[in-house]
Amino acid sequence: MSAAISLAQYVKKRTGVPLGHKDSLRNMLTRSLGASSFYLFWRYWNPVWSYYLSRYVMKPCNDIMPVWCALVVTFAVSGALHDLAVSLVKLKPLFFFTPWFTVMGALVLVSKYSQLQFSSAPWWLRALANISFIVLSYWLTSHFF
Repeated sequence: MSAAISLAQYVKKRTGVPLGHKDSLRNMLTRSLGASSFYLFWRYWNPVWSYYLSRYVMKPCNDIMPVWCALVVTFAVSGALHDLAVSLVKLKPLFFFTPWFTVMGALVLVSKYSQLQFSSAPWWLRALANISFIVLSYWLTSHFF
């Protein structure tokens, strides 16, 4: 991500509408679920969160480690922040999102480097494939971590 891009520019690039626009959520869901790969799913999912993760985690990590490692670390940090938020709400420690998001990061890498694409599939099938990756990563995490 370019250091010069603002949050508003980033959101518009990902959703096609300005930050706060009434169609922002619909566009994010349509674009992310209908993405032609699990890797691209994450390009469109929650652009505000992605902006800050990209700027403050992915970019600094990418400066000191290979991009694949920076990607997994970014997913793990996102999971840790989710664990922290839920732990604060529940007033008890929780450690589930960190491994779950790390598994999702690994699946992103596997799908990217194996060049798994579903671009010729209809939107509903692309959505099903992307949701399946999330469900698979949840299942793997709940059974092995």
